[in-house]
Amino acid sequence: MADATLRPRIDPAILAAFGCIVVLLGVGSLYSSSFLSPEYLLQQLKVASFLGVIATGSMIVILLGQIDLSVPWVVAVGGMMATAATGWGPVGQALAIPFGVGCGVALGLVNGAGVAYLRLPSMIVTLAVNAIAQGLMVVHTGGFSPQDASSPAMRFIATGNSLWSIPNALLVWAAVGAGAVFLLSRTTYGRVVYAIGNRERAAYLSGARTRLVVLASFALAGGLSAFGGVLLAGYASKAAQAMGDPYLLPAIAAVVLGGTSILGGRGSYVGTVAGVILITLLQSILSVMQIEEFGRHVIYGVVIIAMLLVYGRGRRHTD
Repeated sequence: MADATLRPRIDPAILAAFGCIVVLLGVGSLYSSSFLSPEYLLQQLKVASFLGVIATGSMIVILLGQIDLSVPWVVAVGGMMATAATGWGPVGQALAIPFGVGCGVALGLVNGAGVAYLRLPSMIVTLAVNAIAQGLMVVHTGGFSPQDASSPAMRFIATGNSLWSIPNALLVWAAVGAGAVFLLSRTTYGRVVYAIGNRERAAYLSGARTRLVVLASFALAGGLSAFGGVLLAGYASKAAQAMGDPYLLPAIAAVVLGGTSILGGRGSYVGTVAGVILITLLQSILSVMQIEEFGRHVIYGVVIIAMLLVYGRGRRHTD
């Protein structure tokens, strides 16, 4: 008999997430016969892609043992700035996507600088940046809904289909996910991210450039949140001031549901993918059941607390 220590260890949280996905698919099929059709499932994966891109950034920050509460308005900044750039003519349309993402990176750098160099709590810094971003966007629009439309490129990557009728948004999420897996598993940066999440002081004493990694991680998270806003603006053909509000709790819930420790240092991207799909299917079923928005937030909060109690109590960080 093979030694049990040589068998690959599968995170029980990931197994639980995939098990819940199967259960939700079964429950959904009871409400609608089309719930298991390829067309409907592809549509759900397309919707999941937007959350998946945003959750990728949230996962990287959570692996550090930090939290990013600036997601709602960084998402909005990405979408609103990208659509604003389309009004600058052909050059603006060509630069719309990188400009929107760049604005998110800039806000992420502010978050990272506050956490890494000023040693401020990430919850406070990111909440403050979220408020600053909201104020800047209100000034930008004069308090009215944005009138700019998304560029053809934004609409193409968000709503188009390319290979074998696969939604472009799903291909974009796959590319983002592949990049995240490579960074976290094949680079020194990824090893330092996990090391910081386990014990930052030990990582620092080992010679790792912990402050730079924290700064880069928040910048990457900001860019991914803004890119999610770009995709959402392309999907809706325009941006909206509150477009990022529905994504903060679902992004965190998806990451935690996938087995990433909210205390940092442990988690895999496969789990985040499972969490994103689970949250998307849950949202779909709750919509069919006509559960109000406040009820959905209550459910997300309960999920986060439950997962923290189940998987997060065994570890405590001591510097």
